[in-house]
Amino acid sequence: MPKLKADLQLFDKTQKATFLKRVNRFVVQCTLNDEAVGAYLPNPGRLRELLLPGRMLYLTENPDTPERKYRYTIIAVEREGIAVLLHTHRSNDVVRWLIERGKVPGLEDAEVVKPEVTVGRSRFDFLLARRGNPFLLEVKSCTLFGKTIAMFPDAVTERGKRHLIELAEQSRAGTPAGVIFLVHWPHARWFLPDYHTDIDFARTLYEVRKEITVKALSIGWRNDLTLTPATKELIIPWHIVGGEAKDSGSYILLLHLETDSTIKVGRLGDIVFQKGWYLYAGSAKRNLKKRLARHMRKRKNLFWHIDYLREAADRCIPIPVRSSTPLECPMAKRLGEISDWSVLAFGSSDCHCNTHLFAMQTHPLENPRFIEMVQYFRIDRIETLLST
Repeated sequence: MPKLKADLQLFDKTQKATFLKRVNRFVVQCTLNDEAVGAYLPNPGRLRELLLPGRMLYLTENPDTPERKYRYTIIAVEREGIAVLLHTHRSNDVVRWLIERGKVPGLEDAEVVKPEVTVGRSRFDFLLARRGNPFLLEVKSCTLFGKTIAMFPDAVTERGKRHLIELAEQSRAGTPAGVIFLVHWPHARWFLPDYHTDIDFARTLYEVRKEITVKALSIGWRNDLTLTPATKELIIPWHIVGGEAKDSGSYILLLHLETDSTIKVGRLGDIVFQKGWYLYAGSAKRNLKKRLARHMRKRKNLFWHIDYLREAADRCIPIPVRSSTPLECPMAKRLGEISDWSVLAFGSSDCHCNTHLFAMQTHPLENPRFIEMVQYFRIDRIETLLST
């Protein structure tokens, strides 16, 4: 048997660049050697907590071939001085490397038989053999995390939900199966499905957890993009999923006004709104998905204060925060601390807050303080539930 390499290094040569903006899901603009360049991003996730202006990126240069539109590919980004792998296609290489060295807890006896195997309606990442018996394995790359909690996915994934259902079907039919969430953050201690972003995926994972093997592994990357030796299995607190992954909770709406506007808002009368981004804190005790879908529509009967502003806004971005405890007012308080101005008495007639509507001149999703606030309410706050 050939000797296995002690260190894993996926890329031979890398360059560092500075993130400027995301052009679309798969294209990033960055500064490399004092020049603005476009680069391919092999990751369809939202990556809001990672891709902030000024963040350090790791790039690899692509072969000069006619089919390549971009000269560079983004492979990682630095957060708090730690490299986070963004190249989702290479996560399978990492898991294979770990399996071949017996570094996956509970799968020490597994051998890779074949990558990318088609079974039924889906293609899974690996066919393994365990004591001569087949085992199907799917790999998910996780780059969404707070201080010590990691979550997946950071965007709705119908494909991911289907994989879970079909893995469970294979397991019931006699072929054991499992999924590994590869967390690219060495400080992670816990893993949860992101029920804020994709409630259906989270509930599906919860429902099949006893039929398939579910593992979350934390790994770390050095600044030369070699894998650190520490690999840690994360705790999955299923009781949190069962109690919190429900279609209720609070939310923040991001609304954009392109021009200064005077809008009649119900009994509040005419209000002058400056152009910019407006941040509204709301809640829904049930049917949160329907509430957010209603906010996204412009054509509806105007009832709440926010309906009048939504009708005039040219963009609307919902950010749900599912929770068994009310968070609308605490979120409004935090928004007041980081916003540029507010609109008095807007959306707060049934509580003691001065308002639930705040505003920023620039895009909130490019504001580190806003991203930090969202991360707290959606991820870091859960630590308090784990300690009770």
